[in-house]
This record gives sequence, structure tokens and C-alpha cells, in this order.
Amino acid sequence: MNTSDQPRGLDAETVERWKAEVASERGRRTPPATFPRLPDIPAGRYSDPAFFELEREALLKRGWIYAGHMDQLPAAGSFLIIRHTGAPILIVRGEDHCVRAFYNTCRHRGAPVVRADAGCARSTFTCGYHGWTYRLDGTLKAVTDARDFVGLEPACRNLIPVRCELFGNFVFVCEDEGAQSLAAFLEPVARYFRHLPLQDLRLVHQRSIELAGNFKIVLENFLEAYHFRLLHQHTTHRIFDQTGTSIHLWEHGHSLMLTPNRRPDWVDPGTIGMPEMASATEIERDHNPSYHIFPNMILPISVTGMPCVLLWPLGIDRTRLEVLWFAPDWGGGPRQSLWETRIANFDRILDEDISFVAPIQESITSPGFKGVPLNYQERRIYHWHEELDRRIGVARIPPPLRVTPMLADLVEGGK
Repeated sequence: MNTSDQPRGLDAETVERWKAEVASERGRRTPPATFPRLPDIPAGRYSDPAFFELEREALLKRGWIYAGHMDQLPAAGSFLIIRHTGAPILIVRGEDHCVRAFYNTCRHRGAPVVRADAGCARSTFTCGYHGWTYRLDGTLKAVTDARDFVGLEPACRNLIPVRCELFGNFVFVCEDEGAQSLAAFLEPVARYFRHLPLQDLRLVHQRSIELAGNFKIVLENFLEAYHFRLLHQHTTHRIFDQTGTSIHLWEHGHSLMLTPNRRPDWVDPGTIGMPEMASATEIERDHNPSYHIFPNMILPISVTGMPCVLLWPLGIDRTRLEVLWFAPDWGGGPRQSLWETRIANFDRILDEDISFVAPIQESITSPGFKGVPLNYQERRIYHWHEELDRRIGVARIPPPLRVTPMLADLVEGGK
């Protein structure tokens, strides 16, 4: 996704406007008079098996999802396998250095073309079952005992491609051939990343945790600051002022939660001496801008880098949480030792976040869980549910499980 010829979005005017909105939030005593009363989110959306299948298909099979980072594909032939959608997908860097994606399924009898989760192929992939061989661009190169096949047309037996596009160094895939381009899908949220060196950010850490809870229980935690005061009273709450949190809702389900530092001069002591993104603004320096890229990507940005939280529904009551850390390029050699402390500090906050997942999952299965009333601070959650229904198709959702559209007037179209 080329952004070189696109206008910078987080300009001085936007920075000042966002800062003014934070100040306004700090000063308000009630929700705005124009903010509607939100109907409860139906309880069944968290427990109904049929709804879960509709949700999973809409989110993972018909939309753009994060698949990897270019640091995982450093050379021609580098590949990785993802399984988030249910079908194993092979992502490979070709000899022309273009990144492509294919179903990891041999066109002969359906065996996986590669068995490893990641690695580097020299110039071809060879199925270990019968030896069919494919080039890095997915074309069929050779068939074992080709003389025994009648009417086989190699050009019709290439690996089946999956749409694959880049946003900076982030690799996204989409199984829906009719979906809009990644560039169109990411607008307008992408414009607020254009001043940052996305092409140069490096992957410095990965962590994966399986949680005993519905995907939405985990996701919704990262869409509001309402829980800071109690759940993070000795961590996040001491750093960020939740009362000043400004919310932006965008098309395609994306959103931003902008929370100011309690002290404008505060600097995370664990980041002093780390390389910074020189193009960062006051938004990244004096606030915690936490972006949400629909459906499952959380990106809180600071001048020295950013963690990325990814959430994957494994079952109606199981979720995989991934944490990735991206940082400005520090040159050669291993990452700085300061990263050990920084990652540990974030993990401490994350462990606070996930401590309630299993207890909530147990609680929402009881007759006492009737629905979810959301307040003004939690409107990102309602926005997410509205987008989910649009993607599923309202007509496919049983009426008791639908969400009533309420927030259209609050969604910024990016014009």
C-alpha cells in the first residue's frame, strides 16, 4: 500500500483539534446532549453457537486480517503459515520480492505444500506426499510421473491464491475476492499513520496466550478506558487520565481512543535512550493513542514503538491473544536490553487485563446475564457491534440478536 503520494493526515491542525477535544472531555460533567441512549447488546451474542459461526465467517473469512510482518519474510523464499481463518494459508516472498499468499493445499490430493510453520525455500515448494512442485509464485513447475495423467493441464493446477496486500511492513490477507482493496478498507484510519515510518518498523517481540473466554469479552476490554481506575489502579491509571479520553469512530469499524498523560512532561523512564520515531507528534508524545483496526487489531502508539494486540476467536469460549512489538529501526545487532523491561511492564498491564476473562466467561453463561448496557465512554464497543452486523448481513441475524444502529451521526467519514 503506497502512501508516498497521499496527504499527511496527522497534521498540525488535526493535532490541535484532537488536543482541544481531550480538554473538552476533561471538562464535561454529562454525556453530550446529542448522544443517544444505547440499547443493550443482546446477551446471546456472547453465547449463541449459530451467531458465533456467523461472526467468525464475517470477521475472518470475508475481511482483511493481519497475517504477518516483513521481518518474518526477510529474503526471497521466506515463508510462513497462518491458520486464523480455519484454512492454512501460505505467505511467501517471491524471487521478485513481492509477497503473495496461497492456500497451503497441493492441487493433486490436498496435502500441505509445506509442513513447517515458517522457513525459507530455495526456489520451489515440493509436496511431500507425491512430489508435485510449485514455484514461489504459485505456478505448478513439475508433476511426478506426468506420463500417467490423461489430459492434465499444469496451468490449471497452480496453487489457489489468496488476496495479499501490504500496509507499511504489515502483511494483510483476505479470502473474499469481492472485498474492497486494503487501501480502501483502511481509510480513513490509515491517514493517521502516514507521518510514521511504517516501512522501517521492526518486529522485536511476539507472545501468544490462549484464554478461556469469548473473543468479544477480550476485545471489548481494549476498546474502553472505563476500567482503568480499578483494574489498572497501580499501572495505567497512574500514567493516563481516563477522564480526558477522546473517542473517534470511523467507517469500516475502525476507531481511536485518545487518552492524555496525567502530566504533560511525563516520559516513560523505561524508554529513555531508546530510538524514537522522529516524525512523531504531540499526540504520540503526550497521549496514548490506541487505534483499533477492525476487526481485531489494537495499536497503542508511542514515539519509541508500539505493541500490537491481536485477538483470534478459536471457539465460542476460547480466544488466542497475540502481542507483537514494533520498534523504530535501531541499526545492526540485537534489540536493546531496555526492551526486556519495557515488555515486562506491558505484560504486567496485560495480565491485569486478562485476569477477568475466565471469570466473566463463567458469569455470562448464567441466567443473570441479560445483556450489556453501554455508556458514553464505551461507545467504541457499540460501534464495533454495528459494523459486525453490517458485515454479517442483518437479515441473516435472528431479530433478538441484532444490534440497533444508533451511532451513524457520530461516525467520521474521513472526508
